[in-house]
Amino acid sequence: MEKNQDLQIVFVTTNHYENASMMARNIISEQLAACCSVVPNVTSFYNWEEKLIENNEYMMIIKTTAEKLNDLENRIQQLHEYEIPEIIAIPASSVSLSYLNWMNRVLPSNDNNL
Repeated sequence: MEKNQDLQIVFVTTNHYENASMMARNIISEQLAACCSVVPNVTSFYNWEEKLIENNEYMMIIKTTAEKLNDLENRIQQLHEYEIPEIIAIPASSVSLSYLNWMNRVLPSNDNNL
């Protein structure tokens, strides 16, 4: 495992598979993330408009770089069905070298796009 300061894991939930898969396709094709996994059947409990909500959702686990986070967040805000989507980024402290190398190949730096 390699120490990492760049790879970010982003969690996003949505209540429709169609919305999750559409967002995943867009952010991968736009090179805002290297990989997006969609996990079905996540039950979320939260307060919304003074009501306790229990909702079956899809969890998106998005792998990206720190450099891409702001653009990724903006794109999710544009594509998401929710008024206030959950977008939580956590740095990955260690990553296998082979995965890190793969990410660097498929997800070019913004500096390379100039």
